[in-house]
Amino acid sequence: MKPSLSLSLQFADKRHRDLLPRHKVARWLKAALEADAELTVRIVDAEEGQTLNRDYRQRDYATNVLTFDYAQEPVVMADLILCAPVIEREAAEQGKTIDAHYAHMLVHGALHAQGWDHIEDDEAQAMEAREREVMSRLGFADPYGQEA
Repeated sequence: MKPSLSLSLQFADKRHRDLLPRHKVARWLKAALEADAELTVRIVDAEEGQTLNRDYRQRDYATNVLTFDYAQEPVVMADLILCAPVIEREAAEQGKTIDAHYAHMLVHGALHAQGWDHIEDDEAQAMEAREREVMSRLGFADPYGQEA
């Protein structure tokens, strides 16, 4: 049985609202879930992204995705914060569509919410392999630009 998802989708930065209809975001997230989840996805501008990254991670710049995980059992509960200008810039730099990059960052954030990490090399390899598998099932190319 597939995990259920309760999704709150918020747009503080509305530039990509049309690119991210609820059904698409839910599909991408569900593909990465291994347990039932209650997730809030918030699309923010660079200022909010930088403030959150600085205040919670002590890094004074906007980053692509921040995951605030609150529980993994019995239900995964987390907030995923995606910075629209960073997603847009990185997609262009990496030669990806914005869709593909949003899907990857949502999958990446959902994995973090479930306890996946990439601090150690072995963790990074395992997480990247899982991301590649999920993205492939969703019909996207390898998000790291390599053959799996």
